[in-house]
Amino acid sequence: MNPELLHTLKELLPQIQGYIYPNEIEIHWGLLIVVYPYITGIVAGAFILASLVKVFNVKEVQPLYRLSLLTALAYLLVAPVALVAHLGHPERFYEILLTPNTSSAMAMFGFVYAWYLMAVLLLEIWFVHRTDLIEWAEHETGAMRFIHRALALFSRDTGERAVAFDHKALKVITIVGIPSAFLLHGYVGFIFGSIKANPWWSSVLIPIVFLFSAIVSGVALVILLYMVITPLTGGKINMRCVDKAIDFLFYAVIVDFSLELVDFIHRVYQSEEEILILSEMVMSKLFASLLIIQVLLGMLLPLALISVTKIFKKRFHLSEDLRKMVYFISVILIQFGIFATRWNVVIGGQMFSKSFRGLTTYKVEFGGIEGLLFAILLLALPIVILAVLMKILPPWKEMREEGAAETVEVAGS
Repeated sequence: MNPELLHTLKELLPQIQGYIYPNEIEIHWGLLIVVYPYITGIVAGAFILASLVKVFNVKEVQPLYRLSLLTALAYLLVAPVALVAHLGHPERFYEILLTPNTSSAMAMFGFVYAWYLMAVLLLEIWFVHRTDLIEWAEHETGAMRFIHRALALFSRDTGERAVAFDHKALKVITIVGIPSAFLLHGYVGFIFGSIKANPWWSSVLIPIVFLFSAIVSGVALVILLYMVITPLTGGKINMRCVDKAIDFLFYAVIVDFSLELVDFIHRVYQSEEEILILSEMVMSKLFASLLIIQVLLGMLLPLALISVTKIFKKRFHLSEDLRKMVYFISVILIQFGIFATRWNVVIGGQMFSKSFRGLTTYKVEFGGIEGLLFAILLLALPIVILAVLMKILPPWKEMREEGAAETVEVAGS
């Protein structure tokens, strides 16, 4: 037997409760499979936030529009890395596309990913920035000028008809992109929800819960990035924009929490044979990650903080700095809560025996392809990519225009 595996088993055996089969001691879907749905959820949520501007005409969140698109692209480029790295032979990943199994939801991911990347996200980003790319190239020299001209496909047409076509194309792409974003992340929930043999996963509400938690995580992260990056780039945070985005985040968290509560009530009401082992798992193995981090810190506390801010905002004229602090804390807590949600679904569903008579433990390693260090690198990589994208396609033009408009409006009033 592998010495490392033997050492791991010796550490895990004292923590095993009840009776489990030998092949159930090792958890096969580890930290990388937790990271994967978390990243894809951010992609879907960020795109939904961007769609509020083009489809639902919510002008208050206009400063977040381009940042949302670039955030979605940065995370989408990293999304398949966790899955490919988890494969025993990651160099063979292309075979899934060459010989697809149409009956496998997981095998269809490559086509869903390609559709969303090429036909939705890249097209929308291109139409949004086309005229800006042309303008930037005219005032630049050297490598950046060539990059912007190449990204504009060497187009120089900034006439009214071309711009009008850009706007029409943007609306159509965004409308198509909303169900595509749902499909991208909904299929992840579908994979878990369709596994009938696992009572922790088998639920018709799992795909819907995944979708709304994705919206929550994406919106919260874009708000967080906006509040961090804007001062660093010399801009002024538009509180009208942040307040409106927080409103949407608040309602999304309420819906997400309600769906998870309904799912819990449904499981308790059914009270099938697995309810005892699942209750034991929640109160022991998942107590900290589920009840403390996911529910208390990741949902209830942010809801309470935002609710208090909304209630007393007008009555006591809460300052912008106080609201910024409350919002900043809330979106960070929400990120921890959503990541804990993914952890509890993926890891929790593998912790109990198929005989419903025992529980095992998952030990996170620091190094290795499935280790904590690699997972942290995967979570940090989209931020690096986003920094590069922002250098090439600066998203701050709309923010500064909105900020100036807000200043004029306040001065006029």
